[in-house]
Formats: sequence, C-alpha cells, structure tokens
Amino acid sequence: MGDDVMIAKRHIILVHGACHGAWSWYKVATHLRSAGHRVTAPDLVASGVDERRFEDLRTFTEYTQPLLGILSSLPPGERVILVGHSLGGLSIAFAMDEFPEKIAAGVFVTALMPDSVNPPSHVFNQLNWQEKTTAATWSDTELGTVGDKEKGPLSMLFGPKTLAKLYCLSPPEDLTLAMSLVRPSSVFMEDLSSSPPLSRSGYGSAQKIYVVCGKDEAISESYQRWMIENNPVKEVKEIEEADHMPMMSTPTQLSEMILDVAERYI
Repeated sequence: MGDDVMIAKRHIILVHGACHGAWSWYKVATHLRSAGHRVTAPDLVASGVDERRFEDLRTFTEYTQPLLGILSSLPPGERVILVGHSLGGLSIAFAMDEFPEKIAAGVFVTALMPDSVNPPSHVFNQLNWQEKTTAATWSDTELGTVGDKEKGPLSMLFGPKTLAKLYCLSPPEDLTLAMSLVRPSSVFMEDLSSSPPLSRSGYGSAQKIYVVCGKDEAISESYQRWMIENNPVKEVKEIEEADHMPMMSTPTQLSEMILDVAERYI
C-alpha cells in the first residue's frame, strides 16, 4: 500500500519563464494533479504574486532562489522531475547543477538550455537577435525601465505585440490573462556572462529531455534544435502545433509528455 502511494504521487516542479509566474501553468498543473501527482509551481523572485521587487534583484541565483529553496528542503532520498519553460530552462539547469542527487530528470520546454562548456550566457550569445523575425517579435518589449541601472540587471517587460507573438496559437483569453499579469523580468546577461560553466558532474550528468515546439515564434524550432545539438539530451519530444506557450496552446499534449517522463524516470 505504501509503495503504491509513493509510485502514484511523483513530485513534479514546474518553473515559469520570463515576465510570467506560476499562474502560467494552471492548465498543466491541474492535469498533472488530476493524474494523482504532487505538483509544485513556484513564483520566482519578483514574479507572479511574489511580493519582492525587481528593483532589489542583483543576480540570476537570487531570482531562482525560490526553486533552490524547495529543493534544499526536500527530505533525503526524494527525487523530482523539474520542468522549465523558456528562461525557466536556465533556472532548472542551475538547480540541477546544485542538487543533482535530487533530480530524476529535467524537462526543457522550448527552453533556454545551457551546456557544461561555456558560461550560461552562451545560449543568448548564439541567438541572433538581429534577424528580422526576431526583431519583430520583441519590438515593443520595454527594456531598462525598472531597477537600478548602475547595480542591477537590465529589466524587460513584454508588450502587447510581443505577447501576441508568444501566444499566437493560444486561446485569446490566455493572452488577455497574460497581459494582466506579466511583470518586469530580466535575462541577467551581465551576471550570466561572468558565471562559470555549469559542472559536468552536476548539471552535465543529469537526465535531460527537450520538448520542441514547432510553431514557436520567439525561440525558433531551428534554434531549439541547435541547443539540442550543442548539448545532447536523453530524449527529444515534439509538439508540432505548439507556440511559445505550449502550456496554453497544447496543454494536454504537454501534460502527457511530462507524465510519461515522470512515470519512466522516477
């Protein structure tokens, strides 16, 4: 009986992307809980309903601290599935590096995925922000409008046109929700550029699964596949008709993929 309960209640942690919060996982979290699993979806610092201010942030590690705190408090022997979306891929990568013994697998959902050779900023440096399609996607993103420009990271806040691109295949009510709830965030470029590569013994040794989203207009499919080639993973899964927000546009397919990983890796 006890073993059955342990098997049924696998622990899955869902990590949101830039400018978003735990709210972005509401469909997937409901699906996973309905399947009998334990789901944690933290708000990272100054995100979602977290009361801390972006102005007080200095480093990417500070931003990711809520996730790191959850992992540090896990009881001995418990292992979890980490799922990171977009910028959340870097957050779960940092967590996998610090707590490799607590991670059964990390799932990167059209996410930024670093390697163990270059600084974590490498995945940004390789993305050609000057391409016409990329420039159009981020055209109304507000940069540097919040925070200490001398000491803090450069801020960014997605505008309506940017959000429309991210949610291009998602239900319109989810785009409306996002427009009401997004908050300033950052890619922490300066901090990540000065950080050492993630370790081969920690992050490099962890099981990784990448979910490619075929209709993503923010992180193109070709760039997703470049990251996979740059840092090979255990498995590649694909959702052909997903935009940058598969938890909104294709929640059932994404949930089933996460369930499959949880059932096979824990």
